[in-house]
Amino acid sequence: MAGLYYEEFEIGMVFEHAIRRTVTEMDNVLFSALTHNPQPLHLDEEFAKKTEFGERIVNSLFTLGLMIGVSVGETTLGTTIANLGMTDVRFDKPVFHGDTLRSVTTVMEMRESKSRPTAGVVVFEHRAFNQRDEEVAFCIRSAFMHKRPAA
Repeated sequence: MAGLYYEEFEIGMVFEHAIRRTVTEMDNVLFSALTHNPQPLHLDEEFAKKTEFGERIVNSLFTLGLMIGVSVGETTLGTTIANLGMTDVRFDKPVFHGDTLRSVTTVMEMRESKSRPTAGVVVFEHRAFNQRDEEVAFCIRSAFMHKRPAA
């Protein structure tokens, strides 16, 4: 499914994204390496065994990216101009190798652009849950969206 244009969104719209993703060790190690994050909580099993988690945890920025990424097909694919920002980012529970995540997106606010009559801003609330339905991540994202092209 392609993304929606600004006018197709409604405040209160909820998207329960069908894509679920099991997070693997490879995801975590590769993402940490690609982003030059040497945190031993992500990379060093022996170090992580001595922490409160007892094992490595998944890089939170991977979790953030996955949570938002699975929303793109139903919300902003091909219809966004740019992300304007993310706020209130939090990670309520750690994500471990083997956890399966799902995401839910809610449209919180909408406003027309003051500077560009062909665009508007949509504010999304994103939530990610693990296979036990525990919320593991949350953020508010503002997206600069195209309006439907004139016919």
